[in-house]
Amino acid sequence: MKEVEFLQFLLENMVSNPEDIKIERKEDELWVLLTVSANKEDMWVIIWKGWNNINSIRSILRLVWMKLNKKINIKVLD
Repeated sequence: MKEVEFLQFLLENMVSNPEDIKIERKEDELWVLLTVSANKEDMWVIIWKGWNNINSIRSILRLVWMKLNKKINIKVLD
């Protein structure tokens, strides 16, 4: 569950409306899926040009989870 708190921390410090960020976590044997929704005005900050911001966040979280032999992915809802 620490990945949710970490992602929440990162996103809250990036956006103008941190209270609108919602993260849902689903886990099976191999994967952890984090689904992110936020204020429409803040979506461009989360995604940024060419998905650079969200891809960087994905990379950081994947490094953490590699130690635990799990795979993690983040899905951003419009």
